[in-house]
Amino acid sequence: MVSPSQTRGFTLIEILVVIVIVATIASIALLSVSVAGRDDDMERERRRLASLIETAQDDALMQGREFGIEIMSSSYRFVEFDPLTRQWAEVIGDDLYRLRSLPEGLEFELFIDEKRIELDLDPKQFDDPDKPMPSSAVPFAPHLFVFSSGEGTVFELNLWRPATDHRMRLRGDILGELEFGDADEN
Repeated sequence: MVSPSQTRGFTLIEILVVIVIVATIASIALLSVSVAGRDDDMERERRRLASLIETAQDDALMQGREFGIEIMSSSYRFVEFDPLTRQWAEVIGDDLYRLRSLPEGLEFELFIDEKRIELDLDPKQFDDPDKPMPSSAVPFAPHLFVFSSGEGTVFELNLWRPATDHRMRLRGDILGELEFGDADEN
């Protein structure tokens, strides 16, 4: 028989040490899965933008309109070409094409003709069609075009999370076809 003095359990300190070790290992595992796994915000934004571009392509074809997309470092907006003033302008009366911001911590990288485009923080101001434009002024033009013919700008747009250096790619070709991928892939 075992005497009560020989029966020994775990002390509170030993139990707490084990709990701290298990919690540390679990948090490291959770962080590594989050960093190495898919970024839901990034994927959702990439799919949203692709859907909006496809909708603009459909509207351009069906209605004979010309659309453009202005990309900023962490936002984007659709614009429309006004054939009367021969200038780009905000899409009026359609909330679908409004200015949209990316979730906190996401940014864009834009490449056109394999050249990286320097993106502004804020949208550019539209030209006033009633005022004469100085000869030195450069008229507003969006980065990407969606033509009524179904064609578009050839581009590569990366959604980038600087904190983890993770990138997801959205690529468009001259025929308006969109392709998803990771920016690390070729």
